This record gives sequence, structure tokens and C-alpha cells, in this order.
Amino acid sequence: MKYLPIDKNLFIENRNRFVKHMKPNTIAVFCSNDDYPRNGDQFFQFRQNSDIFYLTGLDQSKTILILYPDSIRNEFKEIVFTEETSELIAIWYGHKYTKEEATKISGIENVQWLSEFNKVLVDLMANCDGIYLNSNENIRFATDVQYSDMRFIQEIKAKYPLHEYYRAAPIMRMLRTIKSKVEVDLIKTACNITGVAFERVLKFVKPGVMEYEVEAEIIHEFTRNRANGHAYYPIIASGASACVLHYIENNKECKDGDLLLLDFGAEYANYAGDLSRTIPVNGKFSKRQKDCYNAVLRVMKQAQNLLVVGTTIDQYHEKVCKIMEQELIGLGLFTEEDVKKQDPKKPLFFKYYMHGTSHFMGLDVHDLGFKQEPLQAGMVFSCEPGIYIQEEGIGIRIENDILVTENGPVDLMANIPREVDEIEDIMGS
Repeated sequence: MKYLPIDKNLFIENRNRFVKHMKPNTIAVFCSNDDYPRNGDQFFQFRQNSDIFYLTGLDQSKTILILYPDSIRNEFKEIVFTEETSELIAIWYGHKYTKEEATKISGIENVQWLSEFNKVLVDLMANCDGIYLNSNENIRFATDVQYSDMRFIQEIKAKYPLHEYYRAAPIMRMLRTIKSKVEVDLIKTACNITGVAFERVLKFVKPGVMEYEVEAEIIHEFTRNRANGHAYYPIIASGASACVLHYIENNKECKDGDLLLLDFGAEYANYAGDLSRTIPVNGKFSKRQKDCYNAVLRVMKQAQNLLVVGTTIDQYHEKVCKIMEQELIGLGLFTEEDVKKQDPKKPLFFKYYMHGTSHFMGLDVHDLGFKQEPLQAGMVFSCEPGIYIQEEGIGIRIENDILVTENGPVDLMANIPREVDEIEDIMGS
């Protein structure tokens, strides 16, 4: 991996926290992600399952973790299985973990080859009363593609129908939403790399460049700073494309007089950064563009101050929408009288601000968490208000990543330029 080694104590502590929530005499099994086929004999670049990475730090496919804290045999309290390497595999596909390396990364002493998994599992299932199985319960997730955890669920339930089965996902959600100091530092690194890439873009963009050229500048900076790559597919949207919330074609010319909306983030050690900025292609905002930009910026500054312990994302977003409503009135998009007459189920602001303000962040850019649960210290959120005026070809979004603490919100991207003067000065330098 490109990223620097992570202290194994992070993963040891994460496992200790998980097993405290397990029922007596149960085991838990976590599977790595698959190597997903791309086409022909090619595979997509591997990305580890966030849950098994959280518990082991092992960043390799064909890996399985078993936790059995109540085992009478100490060596069976935690076991990791990984693919046995060979000289032939090393020549064709590169280095795979040795047992010693897997222990050094994860802190798990009992490392076995994957070929031993079924034999060990038979022994453990004969002694345990129940089993925790993992699945992707992210509320944004939906797919028809079967994945390794789901295959294992089907296989083990068919083979052992009389055991008790439990969901690992609720425990993982509870644990992963609260970030430790080490995790926050990893997210800060992802944010800092993202910021360096943004400043590179500010010095590069001018009329006539293509959106994909901007994308190339970003990935160049990501790679040279040890990032895994993009935390999500980047949005490089110029002109009217900025009003398409998930525009990813990135294939148009950036034209004089247009705005360029950028939404991208580095992934470092599998932790995500998430940044949005909107800049003038020619280096200078027009008066209307500046008024709209500053309106979004004022909303953002007020919004991030509302990310405090005890509130919920739903309650917070409702307040942000009221703030946004006043800014939209100030921009002349509708009036106070219009608001009084509006259908409460179809508020006027929704035409210009139609998405949420914040989402959970961590090992996934849209991380685990419920919008109805009270915010706690250690949670990390995006803060990304926007205004989209299709009839004017103006789309503006500004986004930073915010850590919730007992002493108030901390902006993890506070050092990244966002003021009009800062952006214009760097672009003109």
C-alpha cells in the first residue's frame, strides 16, 4: 500500500471494543472484499471491506477474521486466515502477506492460511452457541451483485441451521461512527492531501482547459502524497453541468465566464476526505457569481457551527434550510410573500437547494450512521450547502469536513482556501 504503516494498537482496540458487545459463547466472522471482475481477464483495483479493515488493518483480498472471545483455547480467541503465498504467486501477482507480516499489521498472533479455514470453523461451530455474521447495512447501499459476506451467510446457514445467528452490522455502526484520535489523524491526512490538490487546481485552471485535465491534476497530487486514490468518483463540473448533482462525465471544456464546481476527496489508508469548492474559470467571480458564492459560504459557516453534541442530522438540516431560505430571498429568487403562500410540502428553497447538508464520514465517504441519532463527540461529518440556479447556469457547492467534539465543531479543512479573495488571489498568482 502507498500509505504509511498504522499502529496495530488501533486494530487491537477496535477488536476489544467489538467483542464487548458479543453475546456469551458466540463467534463473529468477517470476510474481506472480493476481487471484482472488470472485463476479460481483468479485475477492478482492490478495495478492502471497511469492517474487516477496521478490525485488522489487513488490506488484502481472500482474508477472513474470526473472533471467539469466550473460547477456552487462547489461540482461538482471534484468528485471521489469509491466502498462502508462493514463489509463483509472487512472480505473477506480487507480494502477499506472510504470517509474520499479518501479525505485525493486525496484532493477531494466530494467523493461518485460508486453506485451514473450514477445518477450524468446524471445531469452533461445535463449541459455540451462536455466530455474528456481517453484511453491508449502509442505508445508502443497494445492489444486485452478491458479495463475499452474503455468500458466506448462505453457506454457513445451510451447513449449520440450528445455531443462533446475530447481526454484526449494528455493532459495527455503533463503533465506527465514533472516531479515535488515530482515525481522526488519518482523516486529517486525507483532508490535507485533498487541500494540496485543490491548490494545484487553482493554479492550473484557465479558460480552455478540459474538465478531465483538471481531474488529472488532482490524481497526480493524490498519488504523489501516498493516497490510495479518489475516495469517490470526482465531480469536475463546469458551467451548467454544475447543476447536475452527481455529474461525473468530466469531459467538457471550461469556458471563460463560467464557474467550475469541484467535488473530490483523497482516500488515505482507506479513510476519506470530501471537499467541494466552486471557482471562476477565468480567475474572477462576476458580481452575480460572487453574491451567490458568498450566500452559500454564509450558510456553510452557520451550518458547521450547528454540528454539536446532542442534535441530530435531521434537526440540524431543518435549521440549515431556514438559513438557506433567507439567502435565496436575498438573491431575489423568491420573496417573503412567496414563502408565506408556498405549499409546506413543497418549499420554494427546494428548487435551488435539493440535497442534504451533511453525511457521516470515515472509512467510507458516506459512512455508517443514522440521521435520527444524537450527535456524539468523535463523529465526523461533511458540511456542504449549495445553490443551483439552472436558469442562470450557476451551480455552487462549498464543503468541508467537520469533527464533532465536546467543545464544539472542529473544521478539519480550515486551512483550505474558501474565501472569494483567497481563491482569486491564488488563481491570479
